[in-house]
This record gives sequence, structure tokens and C-alpha cells, in this order.
Amino acid sequence: MNKADRYLQAGTRENTRRSYRAAVEHFEVTWGGFLPATGDGIVRYLAEYADKHTISTLKQRLAALAQWHITQGFPDPTKTPNVRQMLKGIRTLHPAQEKQAAPLLLNHLEMAVSWLEREANLAAERDDFRSVMKCRRDIALVLIGFWRGFRGDELARLQVEHTQAEAGAGITFYLPYTKGDRQHQGTSFHTPALKKLCPVQAYVNWITVAGIAHGPVFRKIDRWGNLADGGINSNSLIPMLRRIFTQAGVPSDIYSSHSMRRGFATWASANGWDIKSLMSYVGWKDIKSALRYVDAGSSFGRLALKPSALKREIL
Repeated sequence: MNKADRYLQAGTRENTRRSYRAAVEHFEVTWGGFLPATGDGIVRYLAEYADKHTISTLKQRLAALAQWHITQGFPDPTKTPNVRQMLKGIRTLHPAQEKQAAPLLLNHLEMAVSWLEREANLAAERDDFRSVMKCRRDIALVLIGFWRGFRGDELARLQVEHTQAEAGAGITFYLPYTKGDRQHQGTSFHTPALKKLCPVQAYVNWITVAGIAHGPVFRKIDRWGNLADGGINSNSLIPMLRRIFTQAGVPSDIYSSHSMRRGFATWASANGWDIKSLMSYVGWKDIKSALRYVDAGSSFGRLALKPSALKREIL
């Protein structure tokens, strides 16, 4: 790969490149289509899988096919009127409610952290250093993930050298790029120290016990208590979180890595944050994206019959 190709490749996220390759392969190999394609060919492809895949999956595959044609110098067949009409028809005949992760409830977060704290103390009493490290890592993971509203890939990419923490004051994370930072200008995220469930103290405790001075913040720990050099895989976050919640006696199947992000947005909305402040804090550029994470039910506040743990002030 020459120098120019390296820079061109760096302009697209690896996950996007991988999913686009898979989409083109699906069109050619699985379905048996030919490239370059025609608008009619795209319509037949969509008709074949309209009742098998969600509209978002079909649109992602169209985006991959569009990119292939554009980069190869061919007209984009996915923008023809028939293709647009086909997508409209699929939405009409196969309406699907968008699936969203359940917001992590504050009382469930507190239960998980309390359990991890107890386990860390018991492990320290029996000189089980590996278990102490795992508990300290997991506490930092769930508290930072919740209070900072990070996505799974953002948690996995946090670096110690890009993090500044002061116990009792606050913590600032720097990410060279995020999903909303299309120009890769880099973004800093600040969170204050809290009276309880504090992400700042959790981070300091984890870094101290792990002895990490540089590199990824969150890493795997093997059976002998050795830290991995690289960061955790974002795809491993869901099983990690569900393990934590299950062991803590918290319902786990309803939660995913996005639950922490949605949980914070719901908590903030219930505690009086306006949408502009929430967008600024989390880093959303599009109000539609922000509103997808906010639980509208929290807007009823104290009039709601069912008490909500999110109404408990901890700041």
C-alpha cells in the first residue's frame, strides 16, 4: 500500500470498511449479482431480501454498493427513482419498530457498584489481587460509561496519556475522533467528581491498583492477573456488562453497552437538563440522535405513578 492509499484508507473507519466489504460480497456472492449493477438489478436485490432483513440493513448495503460504484468511476445505481420507490414500498409493507437498548437505571447501577465494592474488599482480605483488579476495572468501566455517556468503542479507545484526573475535582478524557467528529479534530470530555458513584475516584482507584501509566485504560486481565497490552474489544462489552449485572443480582438481558449512554440521557432529562446542555455534554450534533436516547416517560416526573430511581439526586 502506497502512502496515498494509506491516507485514503485512514479516512474511513475500519468497521465501516469491513461492513462495506461484507455488503458487496453479499450482493455478488450470496445473491449472485454483477458489478457494476443497474438500477433494475438493485431493485431485484432489494425485493429478494425485503422480508428477510431490516430496512436499516438494506440501506447499509445500498450505501456500500453506492460507494463501490463511485470509487470505481461508475454511475451510482442506488439513486434511481425505482430504487427510492422500492425502499418506500418496503417501509410500507414491512414496518419495523426500531430496537433500542433499555436505559440503565440508576438503582441498578448502584447495586452493581455496591456488589463490586464488596467483592473487591473481600478479595483484598484474601490477597486475591487478580479479583481486586477485575472489580476495580469493572467499577471504573460502568461509572465512566454511565456518567460520561460514552459509546462502547469510545470506552475501548480511552488512553491513560489522554486522560487527566484529579480526585475530588474532576476528570477529562480526550478522544482523537468520535462518531460525531467526522473531521477527526479530536474532542475533550469533562466530568466532575461526584458525592457518590464517582467516576473520577473509580478511575483513580483502577489506574492505581493496575499500575497503568500509558496505553489503553480498559484491558483484559488473564487468569494469572496479567494485564493485556491492548485495550478491550468493544464487542466484548455486552457480555462483560451482563456478567457484572448478573453477579450483582441485576436484570442483565435487557441491557447492552448503549444502555449506559441511554441511562445517563434519561437521568439527565429527568433531572432538568435541557436538550442543548445534554447534547453539548454527550457530544451529539444532531437533535434527532439525542432524542432517540431520551426516555419520554421521564418527562412526567413526579406525576408518574411508578417511582423512578432516576429522580434520586446524587450530584
